[in-house]
Amino acid sequence: MAKVRTQFICQNCGTVHSRWAGKCDGCGEWNTIVEEDPMGGIGSGPGKVPKKGRAVTLTSLSGEIEEAPRIHTGISELDRATGGGFVRGSAVLIGGDPGIGKSTLLMQAAAALSRRGHRIIYVSGEEAVAQVRLRAQRLDAASTDVLLAAETNVEDILATIGEGKRPDLVIIDSIQTLWSDTADSAPGTVTQVRTGVQAMIRFAKQTGAAMVLVGHVTKEGQIAGPRVVEHMVDAVLYFEGDRGHHYRILRTVKNRFGPTDEIGVFEMSDRGLREVSNPSELFLGERNEKAPGAAVFAGIEGTRPVLVEVQALVAPTSLGTPRRAVVGWDSSRLAMILAVLEAHCGVRLGQHDVYLNVAGGYRIGEPAADMAVASALVSSLAGLALPADCVYFGEVSLSGAIRPVAHTAQRLKEAEKLGFSAAILPAGSADMPKGNGGRWTEIDSLPDLVARIAGSRGALRPAEDD
Repeated sequence: MAKVRTQFICQNCGTVHSRWAGKCDGCGEWNTIVEEDPMGGIGSGPGKVPKKGRAVTLTSLSGEIEEAPRIHTGISELDRATGGGFVRGSAVLIGGDPGIGKSTLLMQAAAALSRRGHRIIYVSGEEAVAQVRLRAQRLDAASTDVLLAAETNVEDILATIGEGKRPDLVIIDSIQTLWSDTADSAPGTVTQVRTGVQAMIRFAKQTGAAMVLVGHVTKEGQIAGPRVVEHMVDAVLYFEGDRGHHYRILRTVKNRFGPTDEIGVFEMSDRGLREVSNPSELFLGERNEKAPGAAVFAGIEGTRPVLVEVQALVAPTSLGTPRRAVVGWDSSRLAMILAVLEAHCGVRLGQHDVYLNVAGGYRIGEPAADMAVASALVSSLAGLALPADCVYFGEVSLSGAIRPVAHTAQRLKEAEKLGFSAAILPAGSADMPKGNGGRWTEIDSLPDLVARIAGSRGALRPAEDD
């Protein structure tokens, strides 16, 4: 009888090794390789003979849709992040740090859908029924008709949610607690997570029920388990936020039925999550208009314009290597802006510490923030406050030129709505609205921006030389 070979699989990245090792060759993590039986997966086993496939019915793209394609929760920020509500038959993966509010958000969504007459099933694998009921009472959701179960076995869950009338939405909290009899490994391993997700997605596609899966995240902020899980599901949402602030952001990174990079903004309170319909006012709420080193950036998240304050502090250093600290932005992008300022604008920052912060703990991901960051750095070095009624946006190239960015009209409209009467923006923007009236200043190079900020002080000099 042939000896059954076992596999050694990394629980962090899913790399398969022929033997055990302390360090994974794929991701470089230590002590993440676990021995697993390759015969324990779905569709495999000793002496398993593959059966002949059956032909399926082919159809055309045109045709009637029998049911409403989306399930609207009534929570506008959640509907915005999902592209207009949960699509029937889809699988949505939601990840986030422990205690950030994933279960709270889903409990509020389940209660809102239940009040609209939908059949909702909430399956908890981490908490007992009594613990989930306590949260429901705190969120005023205990009086709804949400069906609750505490189970971790995949086969038992499928048998439970398959009984009776088809559910409109099934919430699984979380996928790392699921285990299946068909996989011979511990819960939370790569094999068990992949097996459980496959079974849940198969149920969603066959029945038309929307499936929401909660996933744990690693210390790097990525959803734990094999990356193939993110490819299997239809949408991936990250629930993020800073524990030092009350707001939370539901960010879309993948969506087969809607735009990506969309966000929904919530505020955490003792009664659960509250929607923030105008996040710009939240991020600009405690702004000091007379302090140097602060610039307001007009950004775009998906289809939503967001105004946020970029704060910079440039201070002389006594260290041999100046410090560069960044919160809420890409540190490599900051290094590029500093190099362009020194090479093309004559702004000497080699003997200064540079600290950059995005107010409110918000994180900026688009390059349009380059001009706002450069303005804040120059303002802090010169000790001159920028105009309080002005916003900045534009991408800085390595040559010092300011490149146009998309959605100019939406950025300006949001700024005008919040009382900003002026804007510094790239020259040659394609979708400039009509009726400038001298309120918007177009800049084509970074040296022009630096000269405009410096004003009558001329060339910028280090503070100790003033």
